[in-house]
Amino acid sequence: MEKIAVVTIENAKIINNDSTILNDVNLRIDKGEFVYLIGKTGSGKSSLLKTLYGELKIINGSGTVCSFNLEKLKRSEIPYLRRKLGIVFQDFELLTDRSVYENLYFVLKATGWKDKKLMDARILEVLDHVELGNKGYKMPHELSGGEQQRVVISRALLNDPELILADEPTGNLDPETSKNILALLQKIAKEGTSILMATHDYSVMDQFPSRTIRCEDQKVKELDVKTNKVV
Repeated sequence: MEKIAVVTIENAKIINNDSTILNDVNLRIDKGEFVYLIGKTGSGKSSLLKTLYGELKIINGSGTVCSFNLEKLKRSEIPYLRRKLGIVFQDFELLTDRSVYENLYFVLKATGWKDKKLMDARILEVLDHVELGNKGYKMPHELSGGEQQRVVISRALLNDPELILADEPTGNLDPETSKNILALLQKIAKEGTSILMATHDYSVMDQFPSRTIRCEDQKVKELDVKTNKVV
């Protein structure tokens, strides 16, 4: 079966505030692929993620994400790119003054949904998907850390994204909860949504081995899954 690329970056330079963060970046992520992104603090992981969701521009080379051209991406197009992306943060970033349902409803409304019945059905669908179908009425503070992260993942799924960018999604969770979140993310990838997950959590990577790339020396390097050495 022919592989469909969701991310392609070729010979690109990524800069932030006139400083070169990553150079000669080559990266391809296919539909349904699960990829770890590792590297020391300051190595460029966050800059790579920011490039993929349109916050930083690429210089030289070429790049596409979810069919959007990163070189020519206009500010007015960024919201449309982000509708094809789901973003999962380490610190949840849920709206604490409203329920789980209202958090998800807010995102649907902000991204152009209008039909209340369809919105209700979609919210229930994504909450069921992360095994929180009966928790829509809860406030975020009434949920455990793992449950809050599941809400964040359900939020990322609302608009049926082609790609989820997960930035340290297990960083604030205990080992058992981290394992459950990883199992959920890998299941989502198998269903066809590509996932790029930045992490420092090597114990979880050992339990769920997958393709791994590392930011190091201003480069994005591919690692061998078995040896963890640069290919």
